[in-house]
Amino acid sequence: MAQPRAELVGPATPIQPLARLSGQLGITLHIKRDDLAGTTFGGNKSRQLEYYLGAAQAASADTILITGAVQSNFVRTAAASAAQLGMRTIVQLESRMPDMGPTYDRSGNVLLSRILGAEVMHYPDGEDEAGADAALRARAVQEQKAGRVPYVIPLAAGNPPLGALGYMRAADEIIAQNAGFDVIVVASGSGLTHAGLLAGLHRAGHGARVIGSCVRRDAGLQTDRLKRVLAALSELTDTGGPVPQNRIEIWDGALAPGYGRIGPAAADAMARMAQVEGIMLDPVYTAKSFAAIPALVRSGSIPQGSNVLFVHTGGLAALFAYQDEIETALPRG
Repeated sequence: MAQPRAELVGPATPIQPLARLSGQLGITLHIKRDDLAGTTFGGNKSRQLEYYLGAAQAASADTILITGAVQSNFVRTAAASAAQLGMRTIVQLESRMPDMGPTYDRSGNVLLSRILGAEVMHYPDGEDEAGADAALRARAVQEQKAGRVPYVIPLAAGNPPLGALGYMRAADEIIAQNAGFDVIVVASGSGLTHAGLLAGLHRAGHGARVIGSCVRRDAGLQTDRLKRVLAALSELTDTGGPVPQNRIEIWDGALAPGYGRIGPAAADAMARMAQVEGIMLDPVYTAKSFAAIPALVRSGSIPQGSNVLFVHTGGLAALFAYQDEIETALPRG
């Protein structure tokens, strides 16, 4: 059965050549500009929200509840997308990274969420996905008692992966734009973008490798998460049969020093993309995902001459909240 969908993304986001990086790396490199998807400061979450907010509309919801890190792109994009659809938003910010300072707690996505009129609540444990979801559902009960119709967008992996459907559609979009890619590289956090792309390509019979660069947990844990998401996705929609487990590729070489922290690999990747191609990456997701490409080319895992697509998933609003860390981490010229 088709899942309800709210149209938030619009026309296909462009795929652009990165000619100078291609010459440096010895590959043919393109970028999928999903940082342009959806609302202002959009990104991959816009594609995921098409299905969550479609389900909310089908339930006649008037209030969206969503949880994420303090600088979560997902909660800010949800607030913006819900505003487009005439819905109120309650965002829950989880304390995943203590001692980040006042800029982190007030700038970037936090500031934008407040401008968008979202109500902000807090959850003290950033590693308790089930608890964060339970807190949202408890608040949803309060909203029902107040006469509202709430819809909870959950975080934990045990929930139906509606957001992955957005990237199954994106896989079809990519194939229609350029079917010749050998390798697609993308950030892998919740696993919905990564799993959706992989399942979409599998359903279409396209053999491109999809390499997910870890942004929150190590390769072993992320591989287990991808398996769970793919299994749940196959129950939700037609994925053309089970995705072979040997197609799950995870790289965690830029994860250190952990979620939301920028290490040398990510800092180098951010500087390189900006200074060679004039395109900005964020420290939490896209810098860590782009870092995979030169590293895997050096190791031979991505062979010379490969046709590679880097999916820019957005997240640029968070740049401003990370000013102190970025200035410290950037390579000195």
